[in-house]
Amino acid sequence: MTFKLMTDSCCDLPYTYLGANDVEFISMTIQLNGKELVDDLGETFDYDWFLQEIKTGGMPTTSQVNVGRYIEFFRPFVEKQVPILYLAFSSGLSGSYQSAIQAVDILKEEYPDAVIYVVDTKAASLGEGLLVSEVIELKANGHSLDEILLWLSDNTMTVHSWVTVDDLKHLERGGRISKAAAAIGGLMNVKPIIVVDDQGKLQNIGKVRGRSKALKKLADETVKGMVEPLQQNVFIAYAGDLESAEKVKALIEEKIQVKEIRLHPLGPTITSHTGNGCIAVFSRGKKR
Repeated sequence: MTFKLMTDSCCDLPYTYLGANDVEFISMTIQLNGKELVDDLGETFDYDWFLQEIKTGGMPTTSQVNVGRYIEFFRPFVEKQVPILYLAFSSGLSGSYQSAIQAVDILKEEYPDAVIYVVDTKAASLGEGLLVSEVIELKANGHSLDEILLWLSDNTMTVHSWVTVDDLKHLERGGRISKAAAAIGGLMNVKPIIVVDDQGKLQNIGKVRGRSKALKKLADETVKGMVEPLQQNVFIAYAGDLESAEKVKALIEEKIQVKEIRLHPLGPTITSHTGNGCIAVFSRGKKR
């Protein structure tokens, strides 16, 4: 039986790509300067304006998706008895996953035979997007829902995320580093190296001096962690700094040949927490 693949806007894939592959997504919301903005993966969102606001000191906040919105998101397919597979933003970074689980429980009271699988990707941005794209390919190649669920069980934790940020103020606001560390780091041009751990949470695992060393570290660690690279894709997300993303791509290509390297802007939901200049590299390899 066919199924409906669904995700959320934290996957940071273009809305055109999801639309062309029949994937529904639910939008996260962002609050900035007293306005509520909808992260619709670039369909109407003015990303250039958003980045400019951040550059001039804007500090956006984000909200998790509530249970009611998830019920309305799933309901049309439940009513048509279409099985659903929803790939969710990491539970380690948002309460949205738990809201989705609660929505499923409520819908199943009304529709006991509903088939809805909610998978915690324990990933963010194009790490989540990498899993979505893999499932799109598996589905297109005729794999069943059960086969894809088994694949996700075996492969979700093979997604690697290597991240650096250019502005420490956003990490400070999120409680990732202290105010003093942010101030000293800014003065000394220190760039943090961040990963998503096996709980789907951000972990600051190191630091280097200077942007160039940080970008090289992302490329080196991505290459080091890959298995069977010729069969794997690498996704690179960037917030307002395409040049740095292209530099990381070139550094990876100098060392290893992969199936494809795709570059996409880091979506506004994630950018709200990382700031302008964030670069994130996503690949698959050994289990985290």
